[in-house]
Amino acid sequence: MELAEAKRRIRERAELNAFISLTEESGPGPVVAVKDLIDVAGTVTTAGGIILPRTPAAADAPVVKRIREHGCVVVGKANLHEFAYGVTSINPHYGTVFNPHDPSRVAGGSSGGSAVAVAAGMCDWAIGSDTGGSIRIPASLCGIVGFKPERGSIDTTGVIQLAHSLDTLGPMAGSVAAAAEAYTWMSGESLEPRPVGAPRLAVPAGWVADLDGPTAEAWALVAAGLPEVQFVDRDRLFQAGLSVLLFEAAEHHRRWAIERPDQYGADVLRLIKRGFDITRDEYSSALASMPALRKEADHAMRDVDALVLPATAIVAPTAEAAYEVREPLSRFTRPFNTTGQPVVTLPAPVKGLPVGIQVVGRTNAGAVAAAAWLEQRWRALVA
Repeated sequence: MELAEAKRRIRERAELNAFISLTEESGPGPVVAVKDLIDVAGTVTTAGGIILPRTPAAADAPVVKRIREHGCVVVGKANLHEFAYGVTSINPHYGTVFNPHDPSRVAGGSSGGSAVAVAAGMCDWAIGSDTGGSIRIPASLCGIVGFKPERGSIDTTGVIQLAHSLDTLGPMAGSVAAAAEAYTWMSGESLEPRPVGAPRLAVPAGWVADLDGPTAEAWALVAAGLPEVQFVDRDRLFQAGLSVLLFEAAEHHRRWAIERPDQYGADVLRLIKRGFDITRDEYSSALASMPALRKEADHAMRDVDALVLPATAIVAPTAEAAYEVREPLSRFTRPFNTTGQPVVTLPAPVKGLPVGIQVVGRTNAGAVAAAAWLEQRWRALVA
């Protein structure tokens, strides 16, 4: 994509609020949108809030340096849920990020701007971050591919943290192959985006229930014939990850939340204060449980290559309804931040509002290979 064409599309769909700022960079590309909690030299990093200094970053974050080695040009800083602490990208400071499939609906969060930039053709691919589903939720609602790699795969230096024990960077793109290539540029780990054979797929037993109509219809289509496997209890994973998130986010924001509460959106401030109630003992116990939970997850998957399950329990909600949907949007994503497993989200082969499907692997390569196989298989269903 030409940079001028990317900027033209951004201007034409300005009502979607996909970007907080644009750069003055030039070059042939590839054109990349960067979530605005990652330092890009010469641009202000807002993290979607108004508390951080309005001083342009002096240097690129390591992940941005890496993609520049492959000729990438940053078109702008993508909008997000304030401080990456939410699942809707309703941002009181920079505007709600709206869904290009239906602008009355939200894009999901927290990497909503990154997802919209890809879905609306404003860039070749985008960088997002994921602490409890922040790549996979907007990828699901906007109908694109999002890849949350194994925790620790990509350097997070130069990134405004939310919960350092859970934060992960990853690419968002229009296909599994494009996401795999972008991941290689971000991390240095080469992945093969083409399937080498049919993977052994399974559904975590007892996990998938209480879906809305469109999601249930899509799930019935993609899950048909897949066996179930006993996996780690979903609620155990969800609650452990939530405790770590709440405590670490509260510690990071404590002083600002006490001294400058009026500079936060009401929903984010409420979550920060909720974290004040998590004791250090509760946090330490949840954090200490994570390696054992990952070991349990690996053992449960010893006979399968990947798990398949919905990314969200509902399709994109309207902006008016989005304040009440945190649990159904993060129900199936948060557990895999606790285990740290790699997950690719890709769109189910359905018409209408997008429905995202998660492909959970034991390794980055395994997750991408399984997702590529499903993507290839599903293309015939929507042709």
